[in-house]
Amino acid sequence: MFSRVNSGWIFTAVVVLPCVFGTCEVQAQFFNRQAVGGVSISTDGLLSSPSEAEIRELRENNRRDLKQAPQELAQPAEMRMISLRALVDAIKGAEGKNYQDLPPELLFLGGIQRLQYIFVYPDQQDIVLAGPGEGWKVDDRGNVVGETTNLPVLHLADLLVALQTTEAARRGGVSCSIDPTPEGRQRLDAYLAQQKAMHEGVPAGVEKALGKQAITLSGVPTTSHFARTMVASDYQMKRLAMNLDESPLKTLPSFLQLLTRSNARITNMMPRWWLACDYEPLGRGDEGLSWEIRGRGVKVMTEDEIVAEDGSVKQTGKSDPIAQKWCDSMNAQYSELSQKLPVFAELRNIMDLAVVAAVISKEQLSAKAGLDLATLVNESSTRLPEELPAPQWIDSRCSLMKRGREWVITASGGVDIDSWSVAGRVVDDENVGILRGRNAPSPESGLAWNSKESS
Repeated sequence: MFSRVNSGWIFTAVVVLPCVFGTCEVQAQFFNRQAVGGVSISTDGLLSSPSEAEIRELRENNRRDLKQAPQELAQPAEMRMISLRALVDAIKGAEGKNYQDLPPELLFLGGIQRLQYIFVYPDQQDIVLAGPGEGWKVDDRGNVVGETTNLPVLHLADLLVALQTTEAARRGGVSCSIDPTPEGRQRLDAYLAQQKAMHEGVPAGVEKALGKQAITLSGVPTTSHFARTMVASDYQMKRLAMNLDESPLKTLPSFLQLLTRSNARITNMMPRWWLACDYEPLGRGDEGLSWEIRGRGVKVMTEDEIVAEDGSVKQTGKSDPIAQKWCDSMNAQYSELSQKLPVFAELRNIMDLAVVAAVISKEQLSAKAGLDLATLVNESSTRLPEELPAPQWIDSRCSLMKRGREWVITASGGVDIDSWSVAGRVVDDENVGILRGRNAPSPESGLAWNSKESS
């Protein structure tokens, strides 16, 4: 954050970008338009928000093209199972088909909306994933969500990316960040130093000084739905924090609203928020043949940053009390917020998938099951949706709020998925093994089915 005291004014500048509500262009094929709300990506990688007409077209096209769930998967189930062996066979059997022509129960992983269990069955040479599921529909923003919960379903494309990037996750994790360039920060510092008082031209001057900001993605393909979900959730979070979007929860005011209500002085700091994994130790049973994914999955974290004269940024190791208060409030209401804004449930879904993939790799579950997962793990063996231009840049936007003689211009952050660390924290629990024993797949199970625990 940049501060300059001029004639009694304090100019406090932190960057906030336009919300990335979605993941792909509305002109693309249906399953490439699996948006978390819909954004447009230009051929040179610039993200921009779609018009209401484009969102309407996205929604209408998706509703026209979406195939409904088979009858046996249409009703809600507390625990729905999906067989990785059947998944491998189905993909092998669909050779020559376009991705969007695959059966919907395959594309949406049986309508599962949160992964909770991994069961290994050596006798059946299978690995089964399980979690709550139901039939699906297209919501008003074009997302494929559960019929009754409005929570997004899992995507086959995200599972494939998670399985294919476990080595990258082991080496350094998966992350995204959208940041001003050092040159942009220097230009902003120089611009603010010239201002004697706040006036209506300052927001445009701030945006021009900062210029385009860089999107950095690590560990996953930059053209994937997985990657764009990280970007979208990050900036929806910051739009809420910076009061650029009205919170759908009355009990979750923005950071700027909290700031204006407090007596705390704005200091020379840049609050940064990011979304990270938040799991309890995994439950393990049957000597590593049964696994339970535990915890809320996602948490918001914060830390102050300082900007050096050369425009570089350093973390202080400290957090602003008001930034932390907003962080704690969002964490406490994350589930409720996900009901209103599915992008946050999308993020939890990809984190769950990353953790599951890390467990399968770290614990060598395919070898224990006697199941060859090469069709899913090898990039050359699978067909992901047609790639879209990778998001690379976004235009700076600024939001202003006045508190007495202080003006706040607003902020930064990212997403960090350290699935390998999550997979390394384990507690033994015999109850997880009991569930595995009750739910072994039968020859009639097929790709997806409801667990006996749901009947």
